[in-house]
Amino acid sequence: MAKSRVQFICQNCGTVHTRWAGKCDSCGEWNTLIEEGTAGGIGAGPAGLRSARKGRPVTLTTLSGDIEDAPRIASGISELDRATGGGFVRGSALLVGGDPGIGKSTLLMQAAAALARLGHRIVYVSGEEAVAQVRLRAQRLGAASAPVELAAETNVEDILATISEGRRPDLVILDSIQTLWTDIADSAPGTVTQVRAAAQAIIRYAKSTGAAVVLVGHVTKEGQIAGPRVVEHMVDAVLYFEGEGGHHYRILRTVKNRFGPTDEIGVFEMSDRGLREVSNPSELFLGERHAAAPGAAVFAGMEGTRPVLVEIQALVASSPLGTPRRAVVGWDSARLSMVLAVLEAHCGVRFATHDVYLNVAGGYRITEPAADVAVAAALVSSLTGLALPADCVYFGEISLSGAVRPVAHALQRLKEAEKLGFAQAVLPRSTDELAGGSGASTFQPAMLADLVARIAGSRLRRVED
Repeated sequence: MAKSRVQFICQNCGTVHTRWAGKCDSCGEWNTLIEEGTAGGIGAGPAGLRSARKGRPVTLTTLSGDIEDAPRIASGISELDRATGGGFVRGSALLVGGDPGIGKSTLLMQAAAALARLGHRIVYVSGEEAVAQVRLRAQRLGAASAPVELAAETNVEDILATISEGRRPDLVILDSIQTLWTDIADSAPGTVTQVRAAAQAIIRYAKSTGAAVVLVGHVTKEGQIAGPRVVEHMVDAVLYFEGEGGHHYRILRTVKNRFGPTDEIGVFEMSDRGLREVSNPSELFLGERHAAAPGAAVFAGMEGTRPVLVEIQALVASSPLGTPRRAVVGWDSARLSMVLAVLEAHCGVRFATHDVYLNVAGGYRITEPAADVAVAAALVSSLTGLALPADCVYFGEISLSGAVRPVAHALQRLKEAEKLGFAQAVLPRSTDELAGGSGASTFQPAMLADLVARIAGSRLRRVED
């Protein structure tokens, strides 16, 4: 009998090391190398090679041909369907990640109940909770009467044997991938080898049968899905469920989708009866806005094909410290430093002796650079103590030279602002798509200094009045 060889696998990136070390040479993380045997499974030695069977030819076909079923399964939950690109694609694997307690299981339970009521066969397999615990959640959500098939199991071979009986399931939900284990790997559940082997077996089943599979994944303290990154490459779509503990809304964000856009979001509101869809997120993010306060600017952003209006709040205060503080919530701190540098270098606005605090209201997180103009307006407004117009929105990218650069989808941003009662807009020049498309009063500065002069000039106009 061949002797089992021992190797050390990084639990963060999956790199295989021949001996233990405190730091992984590949990803640079400390204390992530775990000893795992290679008697079977991925990385198996000669014993695994001995049992390998001879390959068999597969049938080659053409790109054209009939599709067996409808290509997508719409859940009826519009925000979930928006994030997935129109519904679950048959034969696809989807990975959902998020912080503990954010609502992943709640969302999937509601989706499972909605699809089961439409006549689809839905199988929900829980590896973390007992059947009685899942039933308690279903009763709280009002989904106990839905014909969802439920099981509590962690062995992959047993799960595949169970769901293969009878009619092919339309959707299989596995909560979570870190709890599953397979017989072909000898390591403990949750390790890189087990997670990778279990995911590979589940995805192979989805591709061969046409059943859609949803995998729930834990996240690390950095917010990334735990386990080897290869799992994110294996699946067809990756969705992150985001939200702050102090806020009642949740955002389902698509970061990978082979069958749809990767920049869509779905917005939900958490309640005691589960997650409720939010069809107009702008009203949610602007619901508690204080229009007369200095340092607040409304940014007209885009999330995929959906325009979203959100308030950006800035506070500039004199600093008693030798090195002033720069604190950011919901935006990129490096981009804030760039905007501050441009304001000082090209607009003569000094922040060297001031603390700067920036917050995106409602806990929303902005990723697009079009928020530069809104951030700059909020900073200048807070520094001067002048409140910006309550019916004005801001968007545009700022270059290092101080120029205001155009951004995409300007007309859609303006139409969303007009729908919510905003009559003014500050946006970049050379926006050709605005021709005849918007009735809002616009100010289009070529340089950031023009916007600063306009904000500072409002003080003079008020004194003259």
